[in-house]
Amino acid sequence: MSAIKLRSIGKSYGTTSVLQRIDLDIRSGEFLTLVGPSGCGKSTLLRILAGLEVPSSGEVEIGGMPVTDVRPANRNLAMVFQSYALYPHLTIAQNMMTPLRLRDLSTAERLPFVGPMLGRVKYQQIQQQVQETAKVLRIEALLDRKPGQLSGGQRQRAALGRAMVRKPVAFLMDEPLSNLDAALRIHMRSELAELHRSLQATFVYVTHDQAEALTMSDRMAVMMDGNILQLGAPDEVYNDPQDIRVAEFVGAPKINLLAGNLDSDGHARCGEVVLSRVTASRASEKVSIGLRPEHLALCAASEPGCLSGRVVHKENLGADIYLHVAIDDGLHRMVVRTTPQEGVSVSLGSDVSFHRLHGQAMVFGADGKRIQLADAMSSQVPEVA
Repeated sequence: MSAIKLRSIGKSYGTTSVLQRIDLDIRSGEFLTLVGPSGCGKSTLLRILAGLEVPSSGEVEIGGMPVTDVRPANRNLAMVFQSYALYPHLTIAQNMMTPLRLRDLSTAERLPFVGPMLGRVKYQQIQQQVQETAKVLRIEALLDRKPGQLSGGQRQRAALGRAMVRKPVAFLMDEPLSNLDAALRIHMRSELAELHRSLQATFVYVTHDQAEALTMSDRMAVMMDGNILQLGAPDEVYNDPQDIRVAEFVGAPKINLLAGNLDSDGHARCGEVVLSRVTASRASEKVSIGLRPEHLALCAASEPGCLSGRVVHKENLGADIYLHVAIDDGLHRMVVRTTPQEGVSVSLGSDVSFHRLHGQAMVFGADGKRIQLADAMSSQVPEVA
């Protein structure tokens, strides 16, 4: 059953189209990430879901009920912003209490924010909810502090806590980690994933960082130019991209793309080297052949089916070494992943040869769409013309 449905959502600002008839089902309890480059429409789609933007066309449903015309406050969604949006003059406890008061859990809604005036029973209930939420987020010791006294990671947890106390239908997060430093972002990725598992709540997460999408999501929707190009599990999107733009966007380092063509037997060739074979023969068609860095391996120059070039850059990341190899007289550059044991003996400016691991290639047509391969692991697919 879908917790949230978006049907034919379009959004235009004057003559500028931002979203183009988006259809999306968000399952109850899943972690769905909207990922794409800046300006692709992902934040606009999230704001339409939250009710902060009005769609030019289409409908939004939550729990089977149409909410397109429902005010944001009545959708029971919690939004976590990039800027945290904490009230600087209130303590963290008071920040977390605020949404509960606004949802009429207080008997003194219109009174000043002074604890004893809230009504003893309701105030105790609110305090208990805040304490329970703070315990889950491990911020109990921070409740009496104000946002200016906290680190970036602590403020992020406080913002999450303010959203959690409401017990919403879904959590909407708009690039919540982008203000954190690199090390803290990595730590918070694992914290958010762990929080999602413990809450078993629906998370809709917007980011331009494909590493966040790959590491946290149950499913990820890759967006570009106001469209969802592909929706699926992270390993599916990474290993089986259906569009060349998805293949280029997802993965670091980026996928290697070589210009090639198909011969009469359906072999995808780059020069004289056969890199794959497709299911149908489309002779002389121009194609792009994608090879991820981890799908290439160094080999002896005498081995059949090798590409050769000169090492122009070497990245030592400890566990892996990436060799940037200029081929075709420097017209193209390929990135090859090696182990430290292999890469340590390779120096800048040296000549190397490499081949694809058997079956590891992607072929895209002139329209950018994926072409289905023949049995990729078949030993009958030749490596050399």
